[in-house]
Amino acid sequence: MDFFDGREPSDTGPALDGFAITPSDTQNLRDLTRAIYVGAAGDIRVEMSWGSVITLKSVPAGTFLPLRARKILAATTASSLVGLL
Repeated sequence: MDFFDGREPSDTGPALDGFAITPSDTQNLRDLTRAIYVGAAGDIRVEMSWGSVITLKSVPAGTFLPLRARKILAATTASSLVGLL
């Protein structure tokens, strides 16, 4: 039974969907993310939802990053990334 069925999702609530992320300099993500899960450690170069580009250095494996990301760029060295919605 889903006790939360029919309730509006919130920005602080749990993710409702997810997808594998393949870094690319040209392709936007399928959807803007609510968060990104990092499966294998490394740097993440992100184009944020409002267009700024940032680099997050030495992100450990197992980290959840609460980011509204439009694109994960090819310079990213972290892997096994999952976009959470």
